[in-house]
Formats: sequence, structure tokens, C-alpha cells
Amino acid sequence: MSVTAQNPAAAGAHAPSPVLPVEPEAGTRRLNTAKALQEAIGSQMEANPEVFVMGEDVGAYGGIFSSTTGLLDRFGPQRVIDTPISETAFIGLGIGAAVEGMRPIVELMFVDFFGVCMDQIYNHMAKIHYESGGNVRVPMVLMTATGGGYSDGAQHSQSLWGTFAHLPGMKVVVPSTPYDAKGLMTAAIQSDDPVVYMFHKGVMGLPWMAKNKRSIGAVPEQDYIVPIGKARVAREGTDVSIVTLSLSVHHSLDVAEKLEGEGISVEVLDLRSVVPLDREAIVATAAKTGRVIVVDEDYQSFGLSGEIAATLAENAASRGAAFSRVCVPDVPIPYARDLEYAVLPTPARIEAAVRAAVAG
Repeated sequence: MSVTAQNPAAAGAHAPSPVLPVEPEAGTRRLNTAKALQEAIGSQMEANPEVFVMGEDVGAYGGIFSSTTGLLDRFGPQRVIDTPISETAFIGLGIGAAVEGMRPIVELMFVDFFGVCMDQIYNHMAKIHYESGGNVRVPMVLMTATGGGYSDGAQHSQSLWGTFAHLPGMKVVVPSTPYDAKGLMTAAIQSDDPVVYMFHKGVMGLPWMAKNKRSIGAVPEQDYIVPIGKARVAREGTDVSIVTLSLSVHHSLDVAEKLEGEGISVEVLDLRSVVPLDREAIVATAAKTGRVIVVDEDYQSFGLSGEIAATLAENAASRGAAFSRVCVPDVPIPYARDLEYAVLPTPARIEAAVRAAVAG
């Protein structure tokens, strides 16, 4: 199904809802997010010889954030391909392979590097389907690392999902849990549309980064799909709704647990996908609590938080809900740790926003 056909706004208010795959119970086996991601890619490579991985340091190194660890040993250098530092060239190569019927997973090491290869991404990967009248598909996954919190500076710490979501023609998914990392990657590989798969380094469970307990979780052994475009209520609540994604889900759940002892009930909605955006779930949680806080590690202006505000205003069920947001202010991400944490949506900033919302 095409991106356009799955977009509720484009499909029209009376379009029938698609039948979504059933997400299985998580079970008891626990993995970190990086291993769940590797498992999804490896399983799809086993199942389909047209699936291959390509990018900088995805082979012997296993991806600098361990997204492809072990795949070179299993599948060899013909299907796990290290590339030169030439993003335009190897993303273009991936697009060519996809239009010829293969299913490449191309890693852009840091999303911040998009500037050197955006012509391939946006003028080719995203538009070929449209420009060919639907006759040529581009079943490609563009996988990339996002986010800050470890003093990597202004060119290696951005999130930028709002930038990609703004441009039609691409699905955009952002997992926060090991379960969703596997299910969304499987869905992305099997999709006939280009999918931008954005993982925050802080959810991967890597030993050299600050680790949240939620970066390790239950993951089914069998293959399964998390539907692209379907949000998840990560925690039920009644006083205020936090609408968020990625690492900010972890922080929001930590804050919700802390405030529960004070009698403040916080609902946390994990968007999981930015395109398509689950607007029904956003409206539903706003109608339930009457207060919405968007927590977004992307820049505040012209992005996801503004889109959610518009969604609330355009629906009678959520119109009038109190609204606030905790985002990155419109400045480059600082290198200095104290300054960096002053702009990131930290638990302290989220907690202050919740207290202000329930007090107001």
C-alpha cells in the first residue's frame, strides 16, 4: 500500500480503516534494542535473498551503534556491504537496487549527514513512485541514528524526524522499545514504499552510553510486524497526556512513575510512527485527559509539536484541550554537557511541564 493511501488526511475522513496486523504478546525473552534490530534484519535476510545491507562500517564493525552486528559473518560481504564515505553515491546505489526489485537497507550513519545526500533521498527515493504514476516502487529502508545526550556536538546530535516527515513520499518510523524496533524494522523491510527508520542512540542499550532500563525489554522470537502508523498507549492515565516518541518515551514513563506517588495520573502515548501519524490516537488521549504535553527531541518550531497542536485544534473532540510542549529550542545542539542538557527534553523539564499542566 502506498504512503498516500495510508495517510488518513490524504485518504479522506470516510476512507475505510486498513486491517492492521495483530501484534503478538511480548513473552519473556529479553533483548536490548540493538539486538532486536539485528534480529529483525537477519531474519528478513534469511527469508528473502533480495534483502541486503549497505553503509559505512556496517560490515566488520557492525554499525557504530550496533545495528548490524554479526550480519557480515552470517551473510558475507555480498549482502553486508561496507561503503566509502560517500552518502550520495551509496544511497543512490540503494535506490537503483530497489527500483530493480531488491530490498536494500541503507544506513546513513548519523541523520545529521542528510545534507550531503538529500537530493537522492527526496528527489529520487521519495518521488519515483509518484513520478512513474505508481508503476515503479522503491522498497528501500533508509536507517539512521538520531539524538543527543553524549556531547557529540551540533552535527551529530539532532533528531530531525520533523524534517523528513514534512516531505511527502516517505514513511517515517521511530521506535522506542526493543519490541517495536524489531516489529517496525520487519514492517519497513516488507513495505513497498521507502521507509525512513530512525533510531535514537539512547534507546539501543549500548554499554558506552547512558542506559535507561527501558532499552531492554521482552521481544518475541518469531517474526512479527508492528503496523506503521499505529501509536501505542505506553501507560494509561487520567490527568494529563504526554504525546511523545523515541527516547522521550523512556523519560516520560520515568516521570509518570515518579508522580504517581503524588496522585498525578499521567498517560503516555508513544507515537512510534511520524508518517503516517496516528491522529486518532492523539485526539483520543486529549479527549480523555483534557491536557496534552508534547515531548519532542526535535526542534520546537515548524515541526511535530506544531502538527499535533493543529491536529487537536482541527478535531471537535480534542478542541480546547490545554496544550504545552517540551522540545529543543531553535538552537544548534551544544557540545558542552551542561548546555546540551539545558536544551534536551530531560525528565526534569518534562516533570515541570506536567506539574504546570495539572496546576493550571
